[in-house]
Amino acid sequence: MSTLVPAGARAHLARRATTVRQSAVRDVFDIAMDPDLVSLAGGNPWLSGLPLEELGATAQRLIAQQGTASLQYGPGQGLASMRAAACTVMAADGIPDADPELVVITPGSQAAIDTACRAFADPGDVVVVEDPTFVGALTSFQTWELAAVATPTDEHGLVPEELDATLTRLAAEGRRVAFLYTIPSFANPSGLLLPAERRERVAEVCARHDVLIVEDNPYGQIAFDGEPVAPIAAAHRDRTVYLGTMSKIFSPGVRVGWALVPEALHREFYLCAESAFIHASTTSQMLATAFVTEFDWQGHVREVTGLYRARAAALQDALTEHWDPAFEYTPPAGGFFLWGSLPAGVDTVELMREGIAAGAVFVPGAAFTPVEGVHSTLRLAYSFVDEETLVEGVRRLAPVVDGAVAGRG
Repeated sequence: MSTLVPAGARAHLARRATTVRQSAVRDVFDIAMDPDLVSLAGGNPWLSGLPLEELGATAQRLIAQQGTASLQYGPGQGLASMRAAACTVMAADGIPDADPELVVITPGSQAAIDTACRAFADPGDVVVVEDPTFVGALTSFQTWELAAVATPTDEHGLVPEELDATLTRLAAEGRRVAFLYTIPSFANPSGLLLPAERRERVAEVCARHDVLIVEDNPYGQIAFDGEPVAPIAAAHRDRTVYLGTMSKIFSPGVRVGWALVPEALHREFYLCAESAFIHASTTSQMLATAFVTEFDWQGHVREVTGLYRARAAALQDALTEHWDPAFEYTPPAGGFFLWGSLPAGVDTVELMREGIAAGAVFVPGAAFTPVEGVHSTLRLAYSFVDEETLVEGVRRLAPVVDGAVAGRG
């Protein structure tokens, strides 16, 4: 039997496959499995508070009562019960009138991002992103041969005037903008919360430039103080594709997300989704629906939000005690992440390697931007480790961070 040697094998790859890189988050995730390392890298939800025995009994009941229907092919748009459950979750997000007929269920919101690329963008098109942005989205844009163009942020998130300038420049260059991709609420990785008035101005800017908005909202309900800020899609349904997920409020393992799509774009989006994955898991949809309709899912969200709030506070206290104050960050008001920066010129990719040697790991900021070069930013995740472990991770990294600051001084 003949086999392909590596050089010959690459001749069979599409050009796009040769340019896709594994994300730094996945690289770090593999490293973080080392039990001797303290991981401040992975943005995993805390699942130990879930009613596991009751969920197990529910899964058993669903398969026993629904029979082969629970294990069979389902409708490409998603089960009607799951689409209704998604609308229940979106009502808590701040979209009280979502139409289940315009919802497409996907295997997690990453699949919805990928479908947006399929449906709305051609190779060479631009996707405008806030800087920094979600690494999984950047990977999808790269796979589909799209140009991710960063637009500036400040401590409140997207800056509407800067977005206007970015879109004006791209129009003058004759470049087609497929859509703006944004995470307005407790963004991954920045943790920033875009105020309501800015959301309206962002929508106005995009409408003036005739640019579609893809709004990703995994963390909106993980708000440490007050209610979630209403999504852009709440008031701008006809120009916004709204992405939701069960990953942060229930379980990432069920792989259930969704897109609420403008009516004029719904059919094409649904067909592009169906061509990629046929439909999301029927069994997972049934379990996710049961979690929303039969359990106190909002009580669970409140409980874990309190836990994340306490962990974020413990992380900040540890940073104040152990790290040089040259490390600057915006205190998180929700979500899973703290984003910070060291003095210009510090390469946090190299710092990550030194941190691993010291016994702790974080994700360097270069993973979250399309802008090439040395980046002095980093992301610390507090969602998946207890307070004592967070403090220990910060303590282990302190000599590395302080040494980098001293070196720049």
